[in-house]
Amino acid sequence: MENKERTTSELLQLVVIQNTSEKMSVGEIKNSLRERGFGILLAIAALPICLPIPAPPGYTTFFSIPLFIFSIQMMWGMKSPWLPGWISKKEISKKSLEKLIEKATTWLRKIESYLHPRLTYISVRAWERIIGIFAFIFTISIALPIPLVNVPPGWGILIMSLGLLNKDGLTIIVGMIVGTIGIGITLIILTLIWMGVSVPSFY
Repeated sequence: MENKERTTSELLQLVVIQNTSEKMSVGEIKNSLRERGFGILLAIAALPICLPIPAPPGYTTFFSIPLFIFSIQMMWGMKSPWLPGWISKKEISKKSLEKLIEKATTWLRKIESYLHPRLTYISVRAWERIIGIFAFIFTISIALPIPLVNVPPGWGILIMSLGLLNKDGLTIIVGMIVGTIGIGITLIILTLIWMGVSVPSFY
Protein backbone atom coordinates (compact mmCIF):
# COMPACT_ATOMS: atom_id res chain seq x y z
CA MET A 1 0.00 0.00 0.00
CA GLU A 2 1.41 3.41 -0.94
CA ASN A 3 1.72 6.22 1.58
CA LYS A 4 -0.99 8.23 -0.11
CA GLU A 5 -3.48 5.41 0.53
CA ARG A 6 -2.79 5.26 4.25
CA THR A 7 -4.72 7.19 6.88
CA THR A 8 -3.03 10.21 8.41
CA SER A 9 -2.56 8.45 11.77
CA GLU A 10 -0.89 5.48 10.05
CA LEU A 11 1.34 7.79 8.04
CA LEU A 12 2.45 9.65 11.18
CA GLN A 13 3.33 6.38 12.85
CA LEU A 14 5.37 5.34 9.80
CA VAL A 15 7.35 8.58 10.04
CA VAL A 16 8.64 7.42 13.44
CA ILE A 17 9.05 3.75 12.53
CA GLN A 18 11.03 4.47 9.37
CA ASN A 19 13.29 6.99 11.14
CA THR A 20 16.43 5.22 12.37
CA SER A 21 18.25 8.28 13.74
CA GLU A 22 17.80 9.78 17.20
CA LYS A 23 16.67 13.10 15.76
CA MET A 24 14.60 14.18 12.77
CA SER A 25 14.35 17.64 11.22
CA VAL A 26 11.06 19.41 10.59
CA GLY A 27 11.89 19.37 6.89
CA GLU A 28 12.31 15.58 6.90
CA ILE A 29 8.98 15.16 8.67
CA LYS A 30 7.28 17.42 6.13
CA ASN A 31 8.81 15.49 3.23
CA SER A 32 7.67 12.18 4.75
CA LEU A 33 4.08 13.42 4.76
CA ARG A 34 4.21 14.04 1.00
CA GLU A 35 0.86 15.36 -0.24
CA ARG A 36 -0.48 15.34 3.32
CA GLY A 37 1.90 18.18 4.26
CA PHE A 38 -0.48 21.05 3.48
CA GLY A 39 -3.38 19.47 5.35
CA ILE A 40 -1.41 18.79 8.51
CA LEU A 41 0.43 22.13 8.61
CA LEU A 42 -2.82 23.99 7.93
CA ALA A 43 -4.53 22.13 10.78
CA ILE A 44 -1.66 22.84 13.19
CA ALA A 45 -1.74 26.55 12.32
CA ALA A 46 -5.53 26.80 12.68
CA LEU A 47 -5.85 24.86 15.93
CA PRO A 48 -4.79 27.68 18.33
CA ILE A 49 -7.34 30.00 16.69
CA CYS A 50 -10.15 27.49 17.21
CA LEU A 51 -9.87 27.68 20.99
CA PRO A 52 -12.65 30.03 22.23
CA ILE A 53 -10.62 31.48 25.10
CA PRO A 54 -9.72 35.07 26.07
CA ALA A 55 -6.56 36.06 24.24
CA PRO A 56 -4.26 39.09 24.26
CA PRO A 57 -4.40 41.59 21.39
CA GLY A 58 -2.55 40.35 18.31
CA TYR A 59 -2.91 36.66 19.24
CA THR A 60 -4.95 35.65 16.20
CA THR A 61 -3.07 38.07 13.96
CA PHE A 62 0.18 36.27 14.83
CA PHE A 63 -1.23 32.83 14.02
CA SER A 64 -2.75 34.12 10.80
CA ILE A 65 0.74 34.59 9.31
CA PRO A 66 1.42 30.87 8.61
CA LEU A 67 -2.16 30.50 7.37
CA PHE A 68 -1.55 33.25 4.81
CA ILE A 69 1.73 31.58 3.76
CA PHE A 70 0.20 28.12 3.29
CA SER A 71 -3.02 29.32 1.65
CA ILE A 72 -1.09 31.35 -0.94
CA GLN A 73 1.13 28.35 -1.72
CA MET A 74 -1.95 26.16 -2.14
CA MET A 75 -3.55 28.68 -4.52
CA TRP A 76 -0.36 28.71 -6.57
CA GLY A 77 -0.54 24.93 -6.86
CA MET A 78 2.73 24.16 -5.11
CA LYS A 79 3.27 20.40 -4.70
CA SER A 80 4.42 20.66 -1.10
CA PRO A 81 4.55 23.38 1.59
CA TRP A 82 7.57 25.68 1.66
CA LEU A 83 9.08 26.44 5.03
CA PRO A 84 11.85 28.91 5.94
CA GLY A 85 15.25 27.22 6.23
CA TRP A 86 15.58 27.84 9.96
CA ILE A 87 12.30 26.01 10.58
CA SER A 88 13.07 23.14 8.18
CA LYS A 89 16.42 22.54 9.87
CA LYS A 90 14.99 22.54 13.39
CA GLU A 91 15.31 19.04 14.88
CA ILE A 92 13.16 17.06 17.28
CA SER A 93 14.19 13.93 19.15
CA LYS A 94 12.66 10.61 18.13
CA LYS A 95 11.39 10.03 21.68
CA SER A 96 9.59 13.38 21.76
CA LEU A 97 8.14 12.72 18.31
CA GLU A 98 6.91 9.28 19.39
CA LYS A 99 5.13 10.76 22.44
CA LEU A 100 3.55 13.51 20.35
CA ILE A 101 2.28 11.09 17.69
CA GLU A 102 1.07 8.62 20.32
CA LYS A 103 -1.11 11.31 21.92
CA ALA A 104 -2.37 12.61 18.58
CA THR A 105 -3.15 9.15 17.19
CA THR A 106 -5.87 8.43 19.77
CA TRP A 107 -8.16 11.33 18.85
CA LEU A 108 -7.06 11.33 15.22
CA ARG A 109 -8.34 7.75 14.77
CA LYS A 110 -11.69 8.74 16.28
CA ILE A 111 -12.02 11.59 13.80
CA GLU A 112 -10.89 9.38 10.89
CA SER A 113 -13.61 6.87 11.73
CA TYR A 114 -16.18 9.45 10.58
CA LEU A 115 -14.22 10.57 7.53
CA HIS A 116 -13.75 8.66 4.31
CA PRO A 117 -13.04 9.47 0.65
CA ARG A 118 -15.99 11.30 -0.91
CA LEU A 119 -16.28 13.40 -4.06
CA THR A 120 -12.99 11.86 -5.17
CA TYR A 121 -13.63 12.78 -8.80
CA ILE A 122 -12.15 16.13 -7.78
CA SER A 123 -8.39 15.58 -7.45
CA VAL A 124 -6.45 16.36 -4.27
CA ARG A 125 -4.50 19.05 -6.12
CA ALA A 126 -7.76 20.68 -7.26
CA TRP A 127 -9.11 20.57 -3.71
CA GLU A 128 -5.88 22.17 -2.45
CA ARG A 129 -6.31 25.12 -4.82
CA ILE A 130 -9.96 25.55 -3.81
CA ILE A 131 -9.11 25.26 -0.10
CA GLY A 132 -6.29 27.75 -0.61
CA ILE A 133 -8.72 30.35 -1.94
CA PHE A 134 -11.21 29.84 0.89
CA ALA A 135 -8.47 29.66 3.54
CA PHE A 136 -6.97 32.93 2.31
CA ILE A 137 -10.35 34.67 2.56
CA PHE A 138 -11.02 33.15 6.00
CA THR A 139 -7.57 34.19 7.21
CA ILE A 140 -8.33 37.83 6.41
CA SER A 141 -11.13 37.62 8.98
CA ILE A 142 -8.86 35.77 11.43
CA ALA A 143 -6.20 38.47 11.13
CA LEU A 144 -8.60 41.24 12.18
CA PRO A 145 -8.03 42.22 15.85
CA ILE A 146 -11.77 42.08 16.55
CA PRO A 147 -13.38 39.69 19.06
CA LEU A 148 -15.96 37.12 17.89
CA VAL A 149 -14.79 37.05 14.26
CA ASN A 150 -11.79 34.73 14.52
CA VAL A 151 -13.10 31.39 15.78
CA PRO A 152 -15.65 30.41 13.06
CA PRO A 153 -13.23 31.00 10.15
CA GLY A 154 -10.56 29.15 12.13
CA TRP A 155 -12.87 26.16 12.50
CA GLY A 156 -13.64 26.40 8.80
CA ILE A 157 -9.95 26.03 7.96
CA LEU A 158 -9.46 23.21 10.48
CA ILE A 159 -12.43 21.23 9.12
CA MET A 160 -11.28 21.76 5.53
CA SER A 161 -7.77 20.55 6.41
CA LEU A 162 -9.13 17.38 8.04
CA GLY A 163 -11.24 16.76 4.95
CA LEU A 164 -8.16 17.21 2.75
CA LEU A 165 -6.14 14.81 4.87
CA ASN A 166 -8.79 12.12 4.44
CA LYS A 167 -9.74 13.04 0.85
CA ASP A 168 -13.26 13.72 2.10
CA GLY A 169 -14.78 16.30 -0.23
CA LEU A 170 -18.02 16.51 1.76
CA THR A 171 -16.14 17.47 4.93
CA ILE A 172 -14.18 20.07 2.95
CA ILE A 173 -17.47 21.61 1.80
CA VAL A 174 -18.75 21.65 5.41
CA GLY A 175 -15.60 23.53 6.39
CA MET A 176 -16.22 26.04 3.61
CA ILE A 177 -19.76 26.61 4.87
CA VAL A 178 -18.61 27.05 8.49
CA GLY A 179 -15.92 29.51 7.46
CA THR A 180 -18.31 31.42 5.20
CA ILE A 181 -20.72 31.80 8.11
CA GLY A 182 -17.78 33.21 10.03
CA ILE A 183 -17.15 35.73 7.26
CA GLY A 184 -20.83 36.73 7.48
CA ILE A 185 -20.44 37.33 11.22
CA THR A 186 -17.34 39.42 10.49
CA LEU A 187 -19.25 41.60 8.01
CA ILE A 188 -22.10 42.09 10.48
CA ILE A 189 -19.72 43.13 13.27
CA LEU A 190 -17.77 45.46 10.96
CA THR A 191 -21.08 47.04 9.92
CA LEU A 192 -22.08 47.52 13.56
CA ILE A 193 -18.70 49.12 14.31
CA TRP A 194 -19.12 51.42 11.30
CA MET A 195 -22.55 52.40 12.65
CA GLY A 196 -21.00 53.24 15.99
CA VAL A 197 -22.40 50.27 17.93
CA SER A 198 -20.03 49.07 20.67
CA VAL A 199 -18.84 45.49 20.39
CA PRO A 200 -18.08 43.45 23.55
CA SER A 201 -14.40 42.80 24.13
CA PHE A 202 -12.84 39.70 25.67
CA TYR A 203 -9.28 41.05 25.78
